[in-house]
Amino acid sequence: MKKDTEVTDMIFRVDTAKEYKDNVFALFPHEVCTRKGDVTTYQHIGQHSSGDYKACISQSRPATEQEYKDLKAELDSIGYNINIVKKQNYKKYLISYRKR
Repeated sequence: MKKDTEVTDMIFRVDTAKEYKDNVFALFPHEVCTRKGDVTTYQHIGQHSSGDYKACISQSRPATEQEYKDLKAELDSIGYNINIVKKQNYKKYLISYRKR
């Protein structure tokens, strides 16, 4: 698949919530996808979805490179041009939110 020309910021996390424990997921912290301000998320099962950024962060921990390598490879294979970030840049988030 052809690589996207636009760079997408992503944060890789591991879920710690009981029912989803140990699932690795990606947060797209600057891609607002709902009117209430949720951001895009992605995981192997279910793929794209939406999530509350603060809730996702509070119910997970940072993923190690080893833990997220398969998910990153999947995202690369569908064309994402990935920029790994550690946290949300609120100014970028607001720009995306205002475009909705």
